[in-house]
Amino acid sequence: MIAFNDNFLSSSSGRLRFPPGQIVITPNALAQLPHAEVFTALTRHLTGDWRDCSSEDRQANERALESGGRVFSVYHSADQQRFWIITEADHTLTTVLMPDDY
Repeated sequence: MIAFNDNFLSSSSGRLRFPPGQIVITPNALAQLPHAEVFTALTRHLTGDWRDCSSEDRQANERALESGGRVFSVYHSADQQRFWIITEADHTLTTVLMPDDY
């Protein structure tokens, strides 16, 4: 996994709803996804825009923010590659990955 530089958080718009901890991306996701789209998705994830999650996952995310738990978002790149962003329950790690990386 590759760690992101945290500087992008200082320039992201919107209020962060939770801390990301260390932000990493799998080598597979790094090779397949445009970096700008990953940064946009990370900003959305951290501000509570769960994008293409199911209604059940959206509800689970909202509960997780209130009482603790993992936060999961689903995004699609411009060329329709599906990718996930997962923040662990203790908010020490946020991972960008492709579904087949899981």
